[in-house]
Amino acid sequence: MDSKRRRLVQAMAVGGAATWLAGCGGGDSSDSPAPSTGSPNQPDTPETPDPSEPPVARVDFNHGVASGDPLADRVILWTRVTPREETAAPIPVTVTVARDAALLDPVARFETQADAQHDFCVKQDATGLDAGRWYYFQFQVGDQRSPIGRTRTLPAADRFVDRARFAVVSCANISHGYFSVYKTLAEHGDLDFVLHLGDYLYEYGIGEYGDVPDRDPLPPHEMVSLEDYRQRHAQYKGDEDLQAVHRQYPMIVIWDDHESANDSYQGGAENHQPMTEGDWQTRKNIARRVYFEWMPIREQNPGDTATIYRRFQFGDLIDLSMLDTRLEGRDEPLSLPFDPARNDPERRLISDTQMDWLLEGLSASTARWRFIGQQVMFAQLNIAEIPSLNEHAPQLRGNLSAINMDQWDGYAADRLKILNHLDDNNIDNVVILTGDIHTSWASEIYRNPGSLLGDLFDAPLATEFVTPAVTSPGFPEGAAELAGVAIPVVNPHIRYVEAKSRGFILMDVNRQRAQAEFYYARDIESFDLRGQIDESKTKLVAVYSGDSRLREEGLRPSRPRTLRTALFHPPAPASASTEKMA
Repeated sequence: MDSKRRRLVQAMAVGGAATWLAGCGGGDSSDSPAPSTGSPNQPDTPETPDPSEPPVARVDFNHGVASGDPLADRVILWTRVTPREETAAPIPVTVTVARDAALLDPVARFETQADAQHDFCVKQDATGLDAGRWYYFQFQVGDQRSPIGRTRTLPAADRFVDRARFAVVSCANISHGYFSVYKTLAEHGDLDFVLHLGDYLYEYGIGEYGDVPDRDPLPPHEMVSLEDYRQRHAQYKGDEDLQAVHRQYPMIVIWDDHESANDSYQGGAENHQPMTEGDWQTRKNIARRVYFEWMPIREQNPGDTATIYRRFQFGDLIDLSMLDTRLEGRDEPLSLPFDPARNDPERRLISDTQMDWLLEGLSASTARWRFIGQQVMFAQLNIAEIPSLNEHAPQLRGNLSAINMDQWDGYAADRLKILNHLDDNNIDNVVILTGDIHTSWASEIYRNPGSLLGDLFDAPLATEFVTPAVTSPGFPEGAAELAGVAIPVVNPHIRYVEAKSRGFILMDVNRQRAQAEFYYARDIESFDLRGQIDESKTKLVAVYSGDSRLREEGLRPSRPRTLRTALFHPPAPASASTEKMA
C-alpha cells in the first residue's frame, strides 16, 4: 500500500490570499484558494537569491500533464517531475490554475512537492473551483514550466443539465500499435471527459503480447517489481498521443487486470507464478501503489490505494458509479464455462460492502440517467448453442469460452442481485459501460434472456455498451466475422457485435436518449495514419429514457459543439515544457 503523507504547513501568500501546501501524493483542503492577482506568466521581478537557500533543481516534464476525478468544486491535477540529477531532496512545485489558456486570469496557486518516495509524481487536488466550468493549469519548478493542460469541473448535482458528451476507452497495449484512438480524441475538442475502463497498460515483456516495430515495452521483461511498474507507467506516459488526450480532458479511470497481472483477482492472477515472481499480495500492493502515483485518481481515504469504486454526478443528468470488479472482492475465476458453481450464491465478483454501496447509490439517485462504469461484460452469453455456420465456429466458441468465466457470467448470483434490485425498486435508465474484451457489443439486459424460456417479452432492466480496444487485438480473422452473425442468433438480447476493430465509444447523452457511437481507427500500425477514423464502420445505437430497448434505425451522429468549444474553452496549446524567457 502507498502510505501517502498528508501534512498541513504554513500557506504561502499569493496575491494576499493563502493556499494550502499539499504532499506529492495528492493534497486536499476544505479551504478554497482565493484568486491570485498576479499573472503566473508575468511574475514580479525576482529578488536576488539568498546564498544560504538551496539552488532550484533542474528538472524536465517528460511525461506531460493530466487531470482526473472531476467533482463540482475540485479536480486532481497530475504531472511527473524528472530531476536532471539524482536527488533525495524534495523538489518544491507550484501549480497554477487559470480561466484562460494563456494563464493570464489565474484563480488559484497551490504549493506542493515532488519526492522520491512517490517517484517524483505530483498530484494536487485543486479545490475551491466553480462548478461546471473549464480551467487551464500548469506546474512550475523555479523558472521551469510544464505544458499547459485543460480540465473542467462537473456541474453541481442540483443543476439542470441538458447534455453531456464523453468518450469511453479501454485496453491499450503499447506493443500492439500506436494509440491512434487517443490522438482522435485529443483532436475532437468538445468532450466533457474521457472514461477509461482499465487495461491502461499491460504487464508483458518483449514478444509476449504484440510485436509492432518500435513499440517494445520497458522494461523488456514482465513488470513485477516496484521499479518495473514505475518504468512501464513512465513509458506509457511518454507516448505523445496519450499525453495529448490527458492534456485536453479530465480522465475518470479504473484499473482492470493488466495494471497488475492478467486475470487477476483478490487472491492471485493467471499471470502470476509465486515460485518465480514472489508473493501475490506484495505484487498487487505494488501495482496499486504505482497506479495511484502515476494516474490522476483521488484517494477515497488518506493513504488508501485499494479503493477505486466511487461516484460522480454530472448535474441532474448523470450519476456515474465506477466499480472495481477485479481486485477488491473477486473470487478466483472458474475454469469451465459450464461449471455449475457459476450460480453459487457465495461466489463474489465484488465485495458485500461494494455491492451495498452500489445498490444504495442506485436507489438514491435522482438523475435522469444512472451509468455504471466497470471492467467485464455484464450481459449473459450463450456459447454452447452458437451454430456451426462455417469452419470458424469451433474457434469462436473457444475464444468466447476463454473469457466467459472471467465475466459476470462466472458470478451469476452477484449479477442477479443487481437485476433484482433494479426490478424491485423500479429503477430505470440504467446504462452499463464495459471494457476488457477488445470487442464491441450492445446488449439489452434481462434476468434470463434465453429465447424460449426467458423474459425477452418483458422490458429490459438495463442496457450495456462494451467499448472496443485502443490497440489490443480482438478475435482472429474468420471467427470475428462469424461472431457478428452467429452470436445474436442464440443471444437475441445482444443487438450488436463487432469483434475485430479497434476504436472507442462516443457517448452523447441528453434528457431524451443516451446514444452510443462506435468509431473505429483506420490503422494502428502506421504512425502516419494515427488519428484517422474508418467512417465505413461507424455504428450508432441508442436507448431512450423510460425504455431500455436498444434502437438502431433512424439515428444520426450527434452534433459536435465545435464552435462553442473554440470560443469559450479552446484546446490547451500543444507545446513542450518551457523555461522562463529572460
